[in-house]
Amino acid sequence: MNRQHSLAGIGLGLLAYAIWGFFPLYFRQLAHVPPMDILSNRAVWACLFVALLLTLNRRWGKVLAIFQRPGQLARLALAALLVGSNWLIFLWAVAHQQVVASSLGYFLTPLVNVLLGLLVLKERLNRLEWISVGLAVAAIGNEILTLGSLPWISLLLAGTFGSYGLVRKQVPVDAISGLWLETLAMLPICGVYALWQVQVGHQVFAATATSTTLLLIGAGILTALPLMAFAAATQRLDLATVGMLMYINPTLQFLTAVWLFGEPMQSARLVSFGLIWLGLFVFSWSMWHKYRRAATAA
Repeated sequence: MNRQHSLAGIGLGLLAYAIWGFFPLYFRQLAHVPPMDILSNRAVWACLFVALLLTLNRRWGKVLAIFQRPGQLARLALAALLVGSNWLIFLWAVAHQQVVASSLGYFLTPLVNVLLGLLVLKERLNRLEWISVGLAVAAIGNEILTLGSLPWISLLLAGTFGSYGLVRKQVPVDAISGLWLETLAMLPICGVYALWQVQVGHQVFAATATSTTLLLIGAGILTALPLMAFAAATQRLDLATVGMLMYINPTLQFLTAVWLFGEPMQSARLVSFGLIWLGLFVFSWSMWHKYRRAATAA
């Protein structure tokens, strides 16, 4: 992997995480819409937007070729299930004033990436990286003591997105084609949900206000852009580096939750964040030295 390739991956990762970091501000405007309605609209409009991009770039041939590889299709369907679950949990958290908990989950995700890389991809960790993992475990332990139960919102967000990154990395499909197939895989579930809601007199795809309709359409486009950047980044970087870039997203979410949304921040929970931030600093320091050594060797 050459240096230019790595820098391009870092740039794409930064773009994806910055957009995700401002998601709470956007989706708070849709707090009056049920989370599953938002998810369904996100999937539909993202699928249509990416289909337009595929048409403009004349890349449908690559998509059709993937249909001839059942193994890749199955993995993309699994990726769709994971990222769709992540979206739904995040939307629920935003609607229920739990953005602090969601930001903690996304802070944990890089270290989940590290563990998945270790257990599944057999990536090796050095002493500093093990220390950072230990600090994350200590943070989870503190959350259990503080809340009296598992921080399930944080753990589910970290687990689903970390697993999505792992699955997506293992599928050699370009970002646009992969994203279209992922959103396509979500549509049957969204369709069943929409039909069920029709039976109780609720229209999932017919908002009462024009502003809400425009926000839902925009949600699909905003969903597609960072996911394409993220998928392209995963093809250029190792899983640990992809994970460590992600601290930008939860930092923006954390600041939004505390400063703009006024969510309460218990002093005991600050210990959890402190442990995670320390772990991220230790791991980032280790990654920086790895990068410098690789650059010197090159």
